[in-house]
Amino acid sequence: MYSPFTFVFFLVHFVFHSHSFPLSTSSRWIVNENSGDRVKLACVNWPGHLQVMIPEGLNKKPMKAIVSDISNKMGFNCVRLTWATYMYTRYSNLTVSESLDRWNLTVIKEGVAKNNPKVLEMSIVEAQNAVVNELGKEKLMVVLDNHISLPEWCCGDNDGNGFFGDTYFDPTEWIRGLVAVARRYNGNPSVVAMSMRNELRGPGQNVTTWYEYMQQGGAAIHHENPDILVIFSGLSYDTNLGFLKCQPLTISLDNKLVFESHWYPFGQPPDNWIFQTNEYCASVTKTFMDNSGFLLEKRFPVFLSEFGLDQGGGNEMENRYFVCLLATVAEIDIDWALWLLPGSYMVREGKVDVEDVYGMYDFMWNKIRNSTMVDRLGFIQTKIQGVNDGLYNQTSYILYHPLSGQCVGPSHHLSMTSCQHASHWTHGHDGGSIQLKSTNNCLTTVKQGVSPIISLHNNCSSVESSWNVVSSSKHHWASKDSQGNNLCLEVDPSTLKIVTNKCLCLDDDLRDVLKCDVNPQSQWLKLIPINRIDQ
Repeated sequence: MYSPFTFVFFLVHFVFHSHSFPLSTSSRWIVNENSGDRVKLACVNWPGHLQVMIPEGLNKKPMKAIVSDISNKMGFNCVRLTWATYMYTRYSNLTVSESLDRWNLTVIKEGVAKNNPKVLEMSIVEAQNAVVNELGKEKLMVVLDNHISLPEWCCGDNDGNGFFGDTYFDPTEWIRGLVAVARRYNGNPSVVAMSMRNELRGPGQNVTTWYEYMQQGGAAIHHENPDILVIFSGLSYDTNLGFLKCQPLTISLDNKLVFESHWYPFGQPPDNWIFQTNEYCASVTKTFMDNSGFLLEKRFPVFLSEFGLDQGGGNEMENRYFVCLLATVAEIDIDWALWLLPGSYMVREGKVDVEDVYGMYDFMWNKIRNSTMVDRLGFIQTKIQGVNDGLYNQTSYILYHPLSGQCVGPSHHLSMTSCQHASHWTHGHDGGSIQLKSTNNCLTTVKQGVSPIISLHNNCSSVESSWNVVSSSKHHWASKDSQGNNLCLEVDPSTLKIVTNKCLCLDDDLRDVLKCDVNPQSQWLKLIPINRIDQ
């Protein structure tokens, strides 16, 4: 007969046996601490920090079904699960039923009773724990994100939750909440990381206070639960970690330190995205790398913990931003978390059962809102590089088209395919040939509107086989035809075949035009350095 201890060991060992827990860091990579193999976080955000203080959607769909969809239909291996400080410091004994009653959410309560009846009499902390354990059964990793203090929608400069010392952001209470969560999940292999605070912001933010309290919070988590990663966010809504160039952290977390950043187009001029797509993509990419991505060169992992767009596809600015972002995420191969999973919120900003068009689910949580999103995320969900790989240590490249999420396939007809089945190429320098790996055959321009061909090696030194990265975005590949015309690689949207055409939004000398009324992203192809692609 099993003792209680034996049962717990049995449950952890067999339910969670395929987890990579515990995780650690090795240079800029997150790795399995025991094997040293890279573990890539490809997450979706699942909010649980709003007024009810339980993960959204439990009124719409059984917990088990949601978790299954995250893994099997959407392809994520991880969930960034958000929570509010007060949930642990002030309301930990509040039941889900009582929490729903506080906001008079009668219809929402009926939905929870129908889809997840056992949850109603759990405390809000127990309900979160139940979701974490269900995620673990599906072999999904969990990053617990302290999103806010007072449970509500986030975020604003003057909401009282933005920075240490604000109305609802007492540093002592915040650390008490972090310790409570770290203690609760100590030994639970589903929880691989804790993110200390979402989107620090507001008029009171400053670097001196950031160093003081973020290091205190990180040390407190690590002391209470030394197995998990500790994720540090920056200033200005998680867009600025640049101050670390001058003053690194002074604490040691035993290879458990990760930094996080966000990348949205909020507040940016729509006309810049729409009429100057090449230049503006280059500008915002540089900003991201200068403020956050530079940490990769300093050998720290960076977790892009929020990015997203209206999945209905109707926002052209967001559509172009998203393609720009995908190109960079693939090239530098960072860990990430898409904003977001829910198609609706139980209550948000005073409104009940509110739709969110950023959600992977539709409003009723019955189906995926936009099935093309699964395809577009597929490549970046894979491990593109291994621990010892990098931009200057690759064995080959694949030609990636971020607009479709696909890559140039192995067929001589040069059509698009899943990046897992893509052709591998070599390319020594700008202006050189793009050769099929392990052959002397290369990509060669024929004429405008026609697919390039795979030439034999004796043609690989011709101008038609010489390729340059052009445009300020560095996302176009240009060569010349036999008449000396500059042509760019392009994906034909109707056939998904590669052709060469006049370079979009560039003049005859391949310079960016001042204003362009067409979208050049059909011509955006990136040579992505790769040693491995696996799920």
